[in-house]
Amino acid sequence: MLGHIAHWRVSGTTLSPLEPSEAMWTLELGYVNAGFLLFCGLLLTTLILGRLFCGWACHVVAYQDLCAWLLARVGMRPRPVRSRLLVWVPLAIAVYMFAWPTLRRWWLGDPAPAWSLRLTTAAFWETFPGPGMALLTLLVDGALLVYWLGAKGFCTYGCPYGALFGLADKVAVGRIRVSDACAGCGQCTAVCTSNVRVHEEVARFGMVVDPGCMKCLDCVSSCPKEALSFGFGRPSLFAAGRGRRPARGDFTWPEEMALAVGFALGLLALRSLYGVVPLLLAVGLGVLTAVGVVVGWRLLTGADLRVQSWSLKHDGRWTPAGRVAAFALAAWFAFVAHSGWVQVQLHRGIADATAAMAPQRPAAEREALLRQSLVAFDHVAAVGLATDPRVDQHAGLVLRELGAFDRAEERLRRALAARPDWPAAVVPLSDLLVMRRAVDEAEAMLRALLQHHPDVVAAQQRLELLERGRERLQEPR
Repeated sequence: MLGHIAHWRVSGTTLSPLEPSEAMWTLELGYVNAGFLLFCGLLLTTLILGRLFCGWACHVVAYQDLCAWLLARVGMRPRPVRSRLLVWVPLAIAVYMFAWPTLRRWWLGDPAPAWSLRLTTAAFWETFPGPGMALLTLLVDGALLVYWLGAKGFCTYGCPYGALFGLADKVAVGRIRVSDACAGCGQCTAVCTSNVRVHEEVARFGMVVDPGCMKCLDCVSSCPKEALSFGFGRPSLFAAGRGRRPARGDFTWPEEMALAVGFALGLLALRSLYGVVPLLLAVGLGVLTAVGVVVGWRLLTGADLRVQSWSLKHDGRWTPAGRVAAFALAAWFAFVAHSGWVQVQLHRGIADATAAMAPQRPAAEREALLRQSLVAFDHVAAVGLATDPRVDQHAGLVLRELGAFDRAEERLRRALAARPDWPAAVVPLSDLLVMRRAVDEAEAMLRALLQHHPDVVAAQQRLELLERGRERLQEPR
């Protein structure tokens, strides 16, 4: 990873990010990039060997293991928390990331994207969060989820790639298998950091069938009888055993429903909040919000409550830790509620502005919708806890439609200052500059954009028009 970044810094261009999420660009826009090819290769490998990549090469697993090790160093060994509904979150996010673009295109009747090879990039950091969000992602998806939900908490309740690897693992012929030397001591389960009950599975099926097994081989190396090994044979999908262990959970079904609702509300409120919160961070925060809902409910209604190593309530009275937890939960829920209101206002403004541009819309109704959308954007700008460049960008477009060109230019320039080389702000701002005969600035702005984003068709078209009509555009009014 460091070598990849260094190569980009030195040469100015490098292989596109080796990150599975880059496959979204392939499915949505047809860009066959290095991340998509890597993801396909990993899925094919998993179909044969199982989840070896997760256990041996995934950076997310690495920093979760690091967090678990650091917690153990200070005497904290969080036990795994088992939910029967939250475990479906990774698959739901995977469907959103990798299936929804195609399903949406089919639903709308849009044509499939034209495939093109995009293995290199000059804008290497464009699809990654900034340093602040990156560190927050490490904290949330690493330390906090590991502490609250056990080792590999994010893998279990948040990772969309792991969900697909888990499905592929079911047909893999490479598995942890057992010999007749097994004494059933349970040491394998004790050392497993993937929360797999290894001793039960090998007793029932002769192998580990849990798709959460990451083939790290800790169980193999710890077996005192050397009864476990990695080998090839029948996939777990066709395993014959003495019945599967019934699903166990730490929550009642009403609590499971509260977990699901809490996660959904947390995810929707925090996804792309202020234009900076990335998806996987929002997923982690959504999971923490869900757990917080149940902890808060138990804190209010139960007589005794212990969460991991902390006693929050005893004999119906809050402990000092419980009072701190209650305050923290109240503050967090207030933040999530405020963030949800900000998101609602933003999307309401976008919806009104989009509706105003519908064909055959009467002029008076169109203007009313545009002004209504502007009110929503101003609400976000007034009460938001941070600047959202999307607000200024959309407000600039609305003001341009209303003929308030000075204010439109101001808002678009503000959006561009927050996100340099942002096509959604550069293109409409260049249109405004051309209207004001500032052709040179518009051309320079478009050329700078195309250096970083050579595939922005709208910028290419406007630059061609400027080059063909420069003399006419520069004539005095």
